[in-house]
Amino acid sequence: MPVFPVFSPRNQSAPPPPTPPLRPGKDEGDGAVVVERQTQKTEPPRLYQVLLLNDDFTPMEFVVMVLQEFFRHDLDTATQIMLKIHHEGRGVCGVFTKDVAATKVELVLAASRRAGHPLQCIMEAA
Repeated sequence: MPVFPVFSPRNQSAPPPPTPPLRPGKDEGDGAVVVERQTQKTEPPRLYQVLLLNDDFTPMEFVVMVLQEFFRHDLDTATQIMLKIHHEGRGVCGVFTKDVAATKVELVLAASRRAGHPLQCIMEAA
């Protein structure tokens, strides 16, 4: 028969209670780093005006069509902008972010060239 050692309080002391393992950042603060969240302020993107320039060759109807098709103006608004371009030499078609404005300029110039008109479209910082 096997012999098991018998625990006796006289000859041995009780084992110490187990200590919980320390978790990083959860100890008494020795070496812990706390980073506070800072609110980030992002600036809105810069805006650009897309302008059509007057010339003596592009028909007024084509300018109105461009304003309706590429800038989504209704007939009355497109006609008012076209007349402003005709009388003042330039008119604002819309205000957009840089990428959108550049795309609109390229689309208008391509449509103008396809139709055989010298209509000029530019963008400037608003």
